[in-house]
Amino acid sequence: MKKPRLNWAVEPWEDSELLECTQIVPETADTWTFTFRSPTGAWFDYEPGQFITLDLPVDPAKGPAGNIQRTYTMSSSPSRPMSISVTAKAGPNSVATRWMMANLKPGMKIRAYGPAGIFSLNRHPAKKYLFISAGSGITPMLSMSTWLWDSGIKPDVVFIHAARRPSDVICHDRLEHMASRSSGLQLHLTVEENDEFRSWNGYRGRLNQLMLGLMAPDYLEREVFCCGPEPFMQAVREMLISLGYDMDHYHQESFGAAVETEAQAPVLDDVVPDEDAGAELLFASSGVSARCAETDTVLAVAKRAGLNIPSGCTFGLCGTCKVRKLSGEVHMVHNGGISDDDIAEGYILACCSNPMGKVEIDI
Repeated sequence: MKKPRLNWAVEPWEDSELLECTQIVPETADTWTFTFRSPTGAWFDYEPGQFITLDLPVDPAKGPAGNIQRTYTMSSSPSRPMSISVTAKAGPNSVATRWMMANLKPGMKIRAYGPAGIFSLNRHPAKKYLFISAGSGITPMLSMSTWLWDSGIKPDVVFIHAARRPSDVICHDRLEHMASRSSGLQLHLTVEENDEFRSWNGYRGRLNQLMLGLMAPDYLEREVFCCGPEPFMQAVREMLISLGYDMDHYHQESFGAAVETEAQAPVLDDVVPDEDAGAELLFASSGVSARCAETDTVLAVAKRAGLNIPSGCTFGLCGTCKVRKLSGEVHMVHNGGISDDDIAEGYILACCSNPMGKVEIDI
């Protein structure tokens, strides 16, 4: 008996054709995955990590004027080209994603445009990768990890993801499955809070330099891809810069404006202490002043000046060297040894604070 032949088109999908929603899967309380196929059977061709733009009829009564367009990174991989998936998180002020959760059903057709975007490992091939994500920033990492996993070649990826709670880790089971079947995919999760009545054996707290060193000891050798809220990505950049990472091998995807071309990519204007730039520290209570470089720490300058600031770990964890800054600016990259409230009140950790210009310390 001859088997029936599936009528799949051989040409790639083009955005002149509406997409049909085929499946909806809740991932967390506020994050769902929506899967689409081409009604003609066309295959999807894109780079892992790219995004697609959905045209959503949020207010059908207004016709086309009631539509809004939103970009979503595909959480699926082009290695599985018969469908595409977007994994969308509904924030407090979300309109499009909440409309999808309330109205989009299997069988409905949606206009889509794309794919587009420059955030893809295909554009930066390397032997070793480091994926760092937070929240829904996990979606392009899912796509790229699946692409590598499906390649049939053992990858070398350290995948770090930060979430508020264990129950907020998007596609947790999918990640665990891939990691359990490939020793080349090392998965590390860190959360800030526990779930009630649920144990957690992973990392706790905000991602910091110590965690990074434990999770990926060879981070200096890896191509880094980062995606998440802007404060998270800024903290990651500051960590890497302070650790001497070559930022030419750092790539990020913003939650804000979708970047379609290299020319649209924002310029990252991070503070980088310059060893050739001069600074000055005035220790007010001691009446001592000392000139130094921006790359010097407040603790090191104080010791050279004969002053004693109690210290312990010397990498921003224990909080022993907390002092009050009276004026001026410092660049501080700590590992959890000081609270946001203390920082707001003017306190710094001397061991990991670099003076930027003239700074006055209450010592």
